[in-house]
Amino acid sequence: MDGLWLQDIESLETISQDEDTRNLFLRMAQLSQNGRLAPFLRELEHDHELDDATKETLAELASDEGFLHAVEDYVRRTRALH
Repeated sequence: MDGLWLQDIESLETISQDEDTRNLFLRMAQLSQNGRLAPFLRELEHDHELDDATKETLAELASDEGFLHAVEDYVRRTRALH
């Protein structure tokens, strides 16, 4: 269990450290909270600049409300500490 927890923290830290990635995940969290994620997922599906594996991963993460909430919470808390 500790290894899984540490892996989650490392994932959250990685996301929070890259500005573009952080902004993408915060945007997905906001869209999810407002019930407006479907248009984003449709646009993602038709994006020709992304490969299929990236599209699948982003769609899966975008659909995980708990993960998006964790990212949002982690970013908010760590920004307060810096």
